[in-house]
Amino acid sequence: MKLTAGILTVSDQGAAGGREDKSGQVAREILSATGARVLNYDIVPDEQTLIAEKLALWADGGLLDVLITTGGTGLTLRDVTPEATLSVVDRVVPGFAEAMRAESLKKTPMAMLSRAVVGTRGKCLVINLPGSPKGVRECLEAILPALPHAVETLKGGSGDCAVDHT
Repeated sequence: MKLTAGILTVSDQGAAGGREDKSGQVAREILSATGARVLNYDIVPDEQTLIAEKLALWADGGLLDVLITTGGTGLTLRDVTPEATLSVVDRVVPGFAEAMRAESLKKTPMAMLSRAVVGTRGKCLVINLPGSPKGVRECLEAILPALPHAVETLKGGSGDCAVDHT
């Protein structure tokens, strides 16, 4: 299954043109290497309403299997990506976030500060990733093996967990 994806980077500095979006680039590289097609990309500031509006617009468009966010998952007052995500998803899929934190904890104890969430809106899987390129790589690579099956079942396909999706 070839996935279609959107990447939304959440960064005040990136949205203002003051910082190159390296985390979004890493997400694009990893997804493209799996054969996924990135159809949507944007950078928005750390504003909950703007984030939520973009997530809903893209997920409801029907073109994306997976919607990746980078940034805004930490503890600063401006980190509101999880809240924006939770305001638009229908269901939370905690196993993905748990797997990402578990993998990252092998490398740094700071991973336990992540508030990233994963959920579904319609037939689109919305995944929060950290804002650092290293964190994006670690977390996305940790969940890649389960993405095809998650998307397949979300779209109404076989729920057979015994099927090898590699």
